[in-house]
Amino acid sequence: MTSLAATDNSMPKGIPYIIGNEAAERFSFYGMKTILMVFMTKYLLDSAGNNVFTEPEAMVWYHNFTSAVYFFPVIGALLSDIFWGKYKTIMNLSILYCLGHLVLALFESKTGLLVGLTFISVGAGGIKPCVSTHVGDQFSEKKKHLISKVYSWFYFSINFGSFFSTLLTPWLLKNYGPSYAFGVPGVLMLIATIAFWMGRNVFTTVHPVGLEKYGKELVSPEAKTALFNLAFLYLFIAFFWSLYDQTGSSWVLQAERMDRTVSFAGFEFEILASQIQAVNPVIVMILIPLFNMFLYPFAAKFTKVTPLRKIGLGFFITVFAFGLTAWAEKLLLAGETVSILWQVGSYVLITGAEVLVSVTALELSYTQSPNALKSLVTGLYLLSVTLGNQITAFVNRFIQDENGQSTLSGVDYYMFFTWLMLGASVVYLFYSRTYKGKTFIQDVKDV
Repeated sequence: MTSLAATDNSMPKGIPYIIGNEAAERFSFYGMKTILMVFMTKYLLDSAGNNVFTEPEAMVWYHNFTSAVYFFPVIGALLSDIFWGKYKTIMNLSILYCLGHLVLALFESKTGLLVGLTFISVGAGGIKPCVSTHVGDQFSEKKKHLISKVYSWFYFSINFGSFFSTLLTPWLLKNYGPSYAFGVPGVLMLIATIAFWMGRNVFTTVHPVGLEKYGKELVSPEAKTALFNLAFLYLFIAFFWSLYDQTGSSWVLQAERMDRTVSFAGFEFEILASQIQAVNPVIVMILIPLFNMFLYPFAAKFTKVTPLRKIGLGFFITVFAFGLTAWAEKLLLAGETVSILWQVGSYVLITGAEVLVSVTALELSYTQSPNALKSLVTGLYLLSVTLGNQITAFVNRFIQDENGQSTLSGVDYYMFFTWLMLGASVVYLFYSRTYKGKTFIQDVKDV
């Protein structure tokens, strides 16, 4: 155990560059992703002026894209840990990432959409495990007590960037069209790449270990135990992502049918259906410091606050979030006028669950993985997002009739996922009692 005299409360010099990069990169990603459903169902037309996608078909594309983004972290992790190292991997794949935004901005067609989203999937997905583990690599043993705080601020920067893009890109799409709406996030991705390049001389770097040593690390007893424990945890987290990522698909489609006119301080204005997602990052930025400074310390007076308990609580809160959305759907189908502000309650709940599940799992993936495998394990964690989105995509493919329309609609659709999450949450309670982990911290010198 590190003594008090050996601790160092100063932040590593590379952290500001990583945080700045993450804020700009997340602006680019969420700005593009926020308008995908509206673009596919309202703006993408064939030569005859008809919609290219039905709503269920667009749902499948949306969740397949999200699945791809969270599949490629495993590839990025292998490139990083074996061949290139984190810095070079991030720089190389960021260029492909920028090209993806460029294609979306220039080519308004189904082919352009496919190519652009493919480039973004490889770029955004490939850098994900490298950026998040690069954060942890900046901390030596004497600074390890700061890791939890920095991961919270890292997640804060993600939502800081996504908040502004979620407000801006729907407005750009409505007023200036897809080229500007996809082009501005591309510019932010270029800025993110430059910001990361500027920190190259102050980063603490963990070099790639090579294929032979990596293979030995992968089959070591410590690695096998860690991967076995975490794999089951990630399976449960996949169900959370299956519901959470529908805030950008089924929740947006529901918002289209709500009363989106809002009065505030004597002013009346319209909220675009995809803009309501901006509530999420605002709530995250409020809840992260609130949880860290007040909720967790208060709860610690009565019980032991562990990562597994945080995740379990997040699962059950997700059940209530989707249940509230099902209630709104019931009112809409009954012909009642439902304000867009109804979804704010659902967002508060599911965002609280996000902080409990996602922030905690990101930190846990770093601390519970052997040093040489940290990027890979983070990539495997992100596969839980892929699996979750594939669950949603599979359901939406399965329920389509011969005309591409849904056979499981309305309240039944939302309640299906509500019951699915509840079942996973109950089983998780039993699993979490069997988990036994070990903490690994990089032993590197500070720059």
